[in-house]
Amino acid sequence: MSFNFVVCTYILAMVSDALLIFFSIFHIIIFDELKTECKNPIDQCDSLNPLVLPEYIIHLFFNILFLIGGEWISFAISVPLMVYHIIRHCNRPVMSGFDLYDATSIMNADKLDSHQREGWFKLAFYVFAFFYYLVGMIRALITV
Repeated sequence: MSFNFVVCTYILAMVSDALLIFFSIFHIIIFDELKTECKNPIDQCDSLNPLVLPEYIIHLFFNILFLIGGEWISFAISVPLMVYHIIRHCNRPVMSGFDLYDATSIMNADKLDSHQREGWFKLAFYVFAFFYYLVGMIRALITV
């Protein structure tokens, strides 16, 4: 049994995906606190905005590794979320930097609900992807 590039890519993807799961859980908790008005929206946006760009970079990085390793199904599964991230980043509020969440408009009920729903969908996707990467890693280890 040896580790090749594909197995290492799956291991890296699983570790990175676990980090993205924690980002999604944090995202859901923050918006739940905003929904119950327990926290200040400015402080919450200041804690959420620094996590946006690392999430996008981490997700893009291991998908590029899948593309290089020739794992087309794993790459194809993540393409819709990558496209969503690109569209979301291009349509972000006009602010300085890479901030995605605007503290002045985040308390609108429709935006708050959509952001929380987005967090739940990302959490579901990352949990599904984690187990898919686990199966892919086992399959890659067996076929080596």
